Amino acid sequence: MVAIRVTNGSPCAIVDVTWQMRGLERIRSKVPAETRSARTGGGSVSSKLDQVYEVFLHLLESVTPDEAIRHMEILNGDQELLQQVRDRHEQETIKIKEREEPRSVVLGNRFTWYTGPRPKDKCWPAIKGLLAKDGWSDSSIENLDAASTKVVSMLSHPKEKAFSTRGLVVGYVQSGKTTNFTAVMAKAADRGYKLFIVLAGIHNGLRRQTQLRLEQQLVKPNPSGWMQLTDPDKDFYPPANAAAYFATANKQHVLCVIKKNRTVLEKFDQWLASAKEHLRDSPALIIDDEADQATVATGTINPLICRILNRLPKSAYVGYTATPFANLLIDPSVPEDLYPKDFIVNLPQPEGHFGTEVLFGRDALDGEDPEDVFDGHDMIRDVPDGEVHLVRPASKTEVDGFMPTISGSLRDAILYFWLTTAARRVRGKGKAHCTMLIHTSVNTSVHNSFGPPLRGLREKCLRAVEAGEQDLLDEFQAIWEKETGRVDAALFGERALQFSELEPVLAEAIRSCKIVMDNSSSKDRLDYENGPVTAIAVGGNTLSRGLTLEGLAVSYFVRAVSAYDTLLQMGRWFGYRNGYADLPRIWMTDELRDWFRHLATVENEMRRDIDVYMVEDKTPMQFAVRLRTHPKLRVTAAAKMRDAVKAEFAYGGQRIQTRYFKTDPEWLRNNQRAARELISGSIADQVTPESGTTSGRFLFRGVSHERILQFLASYRFHERSQECDTGLITAYIKRRITSASALRRWNVAIVGNPLGRPDTRMFEFTPDVQVGQNTRARLRGAITDGTVDIKTLMSRRDAAIDLRFTGSASDLTETQIVDLRRAQLPSTGLLVLYAIDKNSTPHKKTEASRDPLGLVEDAIGVGLVFPKPSGQDNAVKWTYVSADLSKVDIEEEDLTVLYEEER
Repeated sequence: MVAIRVTNGSPCAIVDVTWQMRGLERIRSKVPAETRSARTGGGSVSSKLDQVYEVFLHLLESVTPDEAIRHMEILNGDQELLQQVRDRHEQETIKIKEREEPRSVVLGNRFTWYTGPRPKDKCWPAIKGLLAKDGWSDSSIENLDAASTKVVSMLSHPKEKAFSTRGLVVGYVQSGKTTNFTAVMAKAADRGYKLFIVLAGIHNGLRRQTQLRLEQQLVKPNPSGWMQLTDPDKDFYPPANAAAYFATANKQHVLCVIKKNRTVLEKFDQWLASAKEHLRDSPALIIDDEADQATVATGTINPLICRILNRLPKSAYVGYTATPFANLLIDPSVPEDLYPKDFIVNLPQPEGHFGTEVLFGRDALDGEDPEDVFDGHDMIRDVPDGEVHLVRPASKTEVDGFMPTISGSLRDAILYFWLTTAARRVRGKGKAHCTMLIHTSVNTSVHNSFGPPLRGLREKCLRAVEAGEQDLLDEFQAIWEKETGRVDAALFGERALQFSELEPVLAEAIRSCKIVMDNSSSKDRLDYENGPVTAIAVGGNTLSRGLTLEGLAVSYFVRAVSAYDTLLQMGRWFGYRNGYADLPRIWMTDELRDWFRHLATVENEMRRDIDVYMVEDKTPMQFAVRLRTHPKLRVTAAAKMRDAVKAEFAYGGQRIQTRYFKTDPEWLRNNQRAARELISGSIADQVTPESGTTSGRFLFRGVSHERILQFLASYRFHERSQECDTGLITAYIKRRITSASALRRWNVAIVGNPLGRPDTRMFEFTPDVQVGQNTRARLRGAITDGTVDIKTLMSRRDAAIDLRFTGSASDLTETQIVDLRRAQLPSTGLLVLYAIDKNSTPHKKTEASRDPLGLVEDAIGVGLVFPKPSGQDNAVKWTYVSADLSKVDIEEEDLTVLYEEER
């Protein structure tokens, strides 16, 4: 008989075993009965391997996997059996590591140890029960279980002697990140993590909301297992005798939910320092909610967080954010900083979640056909540029004495909000809260100025509806019928409602509506804890990050900001809209709508990069995600980009095309000249076109690269089409010519319509090359800053115009076209020209989403198709761009709260 002493910092657990069946049964008797039952179906252990594996799992409660195997080696000379134990555990961890969802990037061969919940667990089962009571479906709970297990498996084992883990979890705005990290905390607690620190943003509202959620889901189900250092009404204040909280005899978990505030963090750091000798055996999990805010590149908060982590011999830091741009630009060569060196987990978008792409659509990415990309629901409404000055001061000098005017688009938005409130009461579905957000400025005096006119409008409308005034009722009815006509309720599984059903409850919907100014100076704040709330909330920073606006149906947003992350986090309209998914509307300017569409493209591309890196088995220390830039927005704050480098981009196998055109007539005429010079120059070079006027299509094979480069030097791409960057394309072509003798010859196509069709205007490239012009209407909305957007220029048929194949080109996939070009024309590029009729009008099928093109000159569209090299491609540096913001009044995020004294 051999005695093994397993020491884990608590009183020793002595396990006496022999390697005979009698000894195994004695070990097995120490494994909880429910564990044995769960793993064996309630019957007897089916094999020696099952018995030994149970012993191994039981030992994992006290030691790391490696130590467990070493202890078992003392007991057993059967190395083959122990190898089977190792293999089984490794297979279980690999299953988790390689799960399709959520995607992840992991440092090298980082050993993952967690294989999922155990029957004896307390914290995670309690959360499951609460979510089931709240109406979560089995599949939603299973997805949360899988995602949180993936994150916990990336943490270090709590019994390691020392560790300092750095990780990042990327979610979506308002997508349930808090629920995910609560589940992660529960599972980590079930496995022996002691100290839990949640850095909950920079405002009291989010900290309080997070504290309440953790109390409800972690503490209350197991009150004897937790000690709290904070409560909903009080941030951290150092209690006496810190050592008592971490003493070996104290088996309780310690929970602390604190703001990222200098004073608070300094107090917490000093308090930890007083318990230094007791922290060695206190594994800590630090959850940084909104990890891109205040954490990265700040002179005070960042060093304080790093100092706290350094105080903890066993620490796992996990940042959570939907906007990880700043986190991915941290210098990974600085080990004491917070770059996610160990893992990055990409949470999937949950079913039913309203994200950026769902509302705004996005641009096609590399290898996608624009026609296959969802263009967003028709839920965005226009705030004309001429009305912006009515709801926000034109400059800082006009803040004092500013009084908003409620007319036009803001009036429509408010009336529609009361209609949605009435509709939700008629339906009787979903959450009882109903909220509207008005966000026009960061200035608290501007927020407060909305009080009198909003209350005045509410009282006036209430009296009129109660009196049955027909003019106002007709206005309500017109708004309702217009909105319900643009969004089909049946698409969301909801029943369409007639105005006559809403009218009887409309007065009560207006009467119950509160007007709330929610900012750092106001006493009357949004409070969803004491019964159903119907409110129009006016605010700025306190409503712009992390905080959930319950039942948000209508948003009115004209705030100007300068960075991706700040703008995206202000989108409080993202999230879940159970029971009213057909009703949300957002009023904003066309420019802001375009910015959010761009952000949807950036988000999708960033997440696709994470997926690609996982497939290619890259590590976070090799991870350099591309972040597409914008001419008027920074990726993140300038200080957070100081370690950024230019990304690289290669065009091999890509199809790019123009979709934006300026309304400037000279800009349009210049591009006409460039196209005519390319065609006339190709003919002068003795290149004879195929096809001709009868088909409306011409194809010139074997055009020299010099002609293509001349054309690119003359043609002006719109600056919004960043993949159509003349400098990048030219540099790429020159590199391919030099390094691989590729792209020396090009095929140039003209795609138009046959001449002679009714209502088809002719465009002449040369006297012998004439085509009927193409029709491309623009996406609906006012012309923004002299720009029109046609979305799709080039079809798959056009991209295959110079290839040989059987059947219809429309049936080819993007991948098939890439493969055909690589096989037939591996060194030849394709350039396609389109003459677009300035008078283009929408087809009947697109009238609901498009308007006439409205140009004064015909436009020339360009598509470029590059062959995919069989070997390595030539990447070119993708430069960051910066707009001249000197003439724009940009309101930056107010971070003074980070440094204010806590009282």
